[in-house]
Amino acid sequence: MELLLQPIRNFLRCETPKAWLEQVPNQLHTILIDHANCELKAAQAAVRMLKLYGPKPVALACLDWIKPYEDAAYGRTAVAEFLQLPITRPNFTRYDDPLVEKLVMLIREELHHFHQVLTIMAARQVDYPFQSSSRYAPTLHRQCRTHEPARQVDMLIVGAYIEARSCERFAAMIDYVDDELAAFYWSLLRSEARHFEDYLALAQSISDTSIATRVQQLGVIEAELIKAEDDCFRFHSGSPTET
Repeated sequence: MELLLQPIRNFLRCETPKAWLEQVPNQLHTILIDHANCELKAAQAAVRMLKLYGPKPVALACLDWIKPYEDAAYGRTAVAEFLQLPITRPNFTRYDDPLVEKLVMLIREELHHFHQVLTIMAARQVDYPFQSSSRYAPTLHRQCRTHEPARQVDMLIVGAYIEARSCERFAAMIDYVDDELAAFYWSLLRSEARHFEDYLALAQSISDTSIATRVQQLGVIEAELIKAEDDCFRFHSGSPTET
């Protein structure tokens, strides 16, 4: 595990607060619901990037691909019905574009993980109600510059931080959950540990200058969100407010 985690820890500017981890055993339902939402949101973010920067046929195919998963998340399809649906994936013409290839791969993995989380929730009889999101991702996305290509660079860097923080939390939670969830989080860590590096490589590939300064700037904000007190307990929330 340490070999997978070391690059992530070197990239992030703080670890998950112990106060957050201590709440995990009592907040498993909340974490599972928000985790499912986060997996879908990661896929949606990749689809949005394809709509902005990728070939239109690929973006349209991905919108169709993700719709059944959104229907389950938004209550248009019951979870039990969704889990019985055949899993279908579009057959893409191969594009000689690293952005398209990486984003399509990421969508595939995130939707698979969304399905896995809902399967675990169903087995544990955890309902899937509406649950508000944390301030974490929206705050990071608001930092993105509005002109191109800086906007695209920032979106990719933000994606890198979200992916890295998710992996850091998967690892940190292993000692605070039951064996089944621990094994699941370990499998997700192995699957997603390199995602943040893919995002950074894509960001650098479209920038004429080094992205190091911008990575540092956004990293400071990300760490502040994780360390700051937070009255909303979610998968990416900060240190729980003392009561």
